[in-house]
Amino acid sequence: MPKILIVEDNEMNRDMLTRRLTRHGFAVVAAVDGPTGIAMAVSEAPDLILMDVALGAMDGWEATTIIKADPRTAAIPIITLTAHALSSDRARSLAVGCADFDTKPVDIQRLLGKINGCLGQPAG
Repeated sequence: MPKILIVEDNEMNRDMLTRRLTRHGFAVVAAVDGPTGIAMAVSEAPDLILMDVALGAMDGWEATTIIKADPRTAAIPIITLTAHALSSDRARSLAVGCADFDTKPVDIQRLLGKINGCLGQPAG
């Protein structure tokens, strides 16, 4: 069962994603901010990270940069989640090393397709 780390400061978003991903067969762990997400990327060794961009003092791009710079976590695919659908946000996400980008509100089928693609699994 693939493990997903959700880095999301909004409790409702964290809870909704956790429940939906669990129903689709994923083990889910969650972090409430960037520094915790970085630490959990090391301690939990997830198969994939869903990274919110707007996390407060340390944004998701900075957290991603740190995760990608660490040899222990550099290979973990990261999908950015953001309420902003700007092409500049997508470009910045890819520039810091994210494997993909998705917008909120989350379309679970679209997100599952991206997750499965990053994990090299068949969709659905």
